[in-house]
Amino acid sequence: MSPEDQMTIDERYKYLRRMQKRYQKASHGERQALLDEMETVTELHRKSLIRLMRGKIKRKRRRKQRGRRYSVDVDDALRVIAESTDYICAERLQPNLTWLAEHQGRHGELTATPDLLSQLAQISVSTVRRRLARIHQDEPRLPRKGPGRANQVRREIPMRRIPWNEQEPGHFEVDLVHHSGGAASGNYVHTLQMIDVFSGWSERVAVLGRSYLVMSDGFRRIESRLPVPIAEIHPDNGSEFLNDHLVRYWRSHFQNATLSRSRPYRKNDNRFVEQKNQTLVRAYLGSDRLDTVEQTIALNQLYDQMWLYYNFFQPVMRLEEKVLSPSNATRVRRKFDVAQTPYDRLCAVQAIPEARKQQFDKLRQQTNPRQLRRTIYQAIDTLFALPCSLPEQTQDVYLTLNLPFTFA
Repeated sequence: MSPEDQMTIDERYKYLRRMQKRYQKASHGERQALLDEMETVTELHRKSLIRLMRGKIKRKRRRKQRGRRYSVDVDDALRVIAESTDYICAERLQPNLTWLAEHQGRHGELTATPDLLSQLAQISVSTVRRRLARIHQDEPRLPRKGPGRANQVRREIPMRRIPWNEQEPGHFEVDLVHHSGGAASGNYVHTLQMIDVFSGWSERVAVLGRSYLVMSDGFRRIESRLPVPIAEIHPDNGSEFLNDHLVRYWRSHFQNATLSRSRPYRKNDNRFVEQKNQTLVRAYLGSDRLDTVEQTIALNQLYDQMWLYYNFFQPVMRLEEKVLSPSNATRVRRKFDVAQTPYDRLCAVQAIPEARKQQFDKLRQQTNPRQLRRTIYQAIDTLFALPCSLPEQTQDVYLTLNLPFTFA
């Protein structure tokens, strides 16, 4: 039987398990015929087949490892031949090992002994693949480059998690939501969002691209309408936030603010803004692609309406206490306080200056929340009626300052 027609061990056991059912129901004469057939197909000894038919057919775990079949010289030859052929795959290398070893032997790269040539003629593709993988582990690697500048900026900012029971307003979690659709190609719109942990006050602004110009412009737009000063900026570890330009901007414009970041791969460190990414962004916009200037302007107009609706008319509950369940020590029960709007929470601690508070009170009194909700959904329809551009658009647009925010 040729090597191509030989059964694997798993195939052999599968075949024998099926034949065993026929063997147990057969008569004495039929069993002899079945044994003849199995002996021909599996090439096993007849006594071994009888023993298998009487017992439970299953593979036994190997009690000890097999000894080394190929010498160390084979590894050395594979190392030389693989380098000579620019590390081609084992399937291409294995059929040509013998003549390549002879050829390299004539050039003095290795010693092509008859024993080595015999082993190279017998070695299988799988064995060549395994040995090449082990050989590559021993190859000297290129020296690692030093940390990039972005990593250096990241290391200078401490990691922490804003406490869930933060008692001071102004500690903002920051995140960026991508509106790239199915493919993150070209230039597209992002939503920059900031959430105050104490009050739940939310700010959103749409920017086209992630360049320093549009990101810093987005932060200026948010700062212009914040009711409280920024005490802490807490983004994740994305390079759109932790880069030289934006960190320098934060430190120059928010001199009294603390910079911190979440731990890598711990999305729950930014749990408040991650939650709002879903409820205040994805729930309205889904995962569709937005990539034009017109869509960015329309989205900022939508966010202006949502700013008023969610900060002044949407009560939110704040976690007040965590207690262990008396019946189950591993279960935590959460108690929440009375629901209040973010604006009312800030007023309760007198965090808003009196002049600004009068502006906000007048704005809320003049606003019909039911009509405002209709306006929000009309703005969503207007946004999605606008066409997208081609994915190849790559020009960052500096546009958020074209939409000045007013309280009137």
